[in-house]
Amino acid sequence: MKGTQFVDLRDIGDPVALAERYEQEGADEIVFLDISASTEERGTLLDVARRTAERLFVPLTIGGGVRTADDVARVLRAGADKVSINSAAVDRPQVLTDSAHRFGAQCVVASIDAKRIDGAWRVVTHGGRTPTALDPIAWARECVDRGAGEILLTSIDRDGARIGYDLELTQATADAVPVPVIASGGAGTAQHVVDAIVDGHADAALVAGIVHDGVTTVRQIKRAMQDAKLAIRSAA
Repeated sequence: MKGTQFVDLRDIGDPVALAERYEQEGADEIVFLDISASTEERGTLLDVARRTAERLFVPLTIGGGVRTADDVARVLRAGADKVSINSAAVDRPQVLTDSAHRFGAQCVVASIDAKRIDGAWRVVTHGGRTPTALDPIAWARECVDRGAGEILLTSIDRDGARIGYDLELTQATADAVPVPVIASGGAGTAQHVVDAIVDGHADAALVAGIVHDGVTTVRQIKRAMQDAKLAIRSAA
């Protein structure tokens, strides 16, 4: 499923087949996020994780509906390399600490959805539906202090808009924490990915709609990164 600002979701195909295709094109990692799992009180995508992990050689991150360290264990056993925790971390930050203690910080991704509300960035949860008083940059620092080994930062305002990542938000967050920050939300061109890394100081960028819809390809994105003199793993 893919949408805009986490709504108007549409079916874009079999996730396992898409994951295989993107890996073949040179994707460095595959990320599955069930953004409505928390709102609908569903568990995470264990079956999808199992079927995908059987076929992939690149790392797999799974998120959505993860509420406890035991949930993290189930996702890792299903074949994921990393587990993304979003709403549950806001509701109960100890889940980050518990998960990092049991499985290592390298497995724990703090997924942060941010939106501008009354002129200020705020963390939102439950698929972008529930605003909080948390500042995303301060929250990213706390997530790292509590054990997260990576930050997946999504601009809800930019999600699906294809006007580029929120470089100000991304840079401020990336400069504030000592762990990798992955930019998400807003990619419209291969150059936007380059901008997220060069100007936004992100360590990587997540893309979805633009490759699902054929606007660009993973290979073209990798070529743009190579032209910008960024270190990449070349596509096959």
